[in-house]
Amino acid sequence: MTAAQADLAGARGEFTRPFGIDAPRVEDGAAIWRIARDSEVLDLNSSYSYLLWCRDFAATSVVARDEGGDPIAFVTGYIRPERPEALVVWQVAVDRDQRGRGLAGTLLDELTARVTRELGVTAIETTVTPDNIASDRTFTAFAARHGASLEREVLFDGSLFPGDGGHEPEVLYRIGPLAPQTP
Repeated sequence: MTAAQADLAGARGEFTRPFGIDAPRVEDGAAIWRIARDSEVLDLNSSYSYLLWCRDFAATSVVARDEGGDPIAFVTGYIRPERPEALVVWQVAVDRDQRGRGLAGTLLDELTARVTRELGVTAIETTVTPDNIASDRTFTAFAARHGASLEREVLFDGSLFPGDGGHEPEVLYRIGPLAPQTP
């Protein structure tokens, strides 16, 4: 067992699983927008885009719900049209009071199991800015848990973004190959 696998096992052991995991619904859009806003690290999209995401990309996204059914974390993704074997993970966010227990990794594992089985996905792509240490750790640990290679390269240089030039580069993480998982 690798260190990352041990970390996940320990993190999962903390959960009594008082939450459910399923596909997002349109009604979740506002809560998902709030979780993204409160993350203080994600680029916040319009509230309308989160409603559309919950409608149009529910099959490639996942949400964790508390005992009352309210979203507490999410992963949004889509299948890349030019590379249909790749799931692009758009955003991962966990409510502040739910952080530090491996929930992001659990959601990525659940989503990946579903899309590899149902959609034939064999790779994950995402972008991470160099200052986002939590995301780097999450995706590095994910690759290690799944025995997949992880390649990094700058996808978008910071100078491509509009504004005052304060945006860091977006580094593309390519993770794969991923094996189909049984339910």
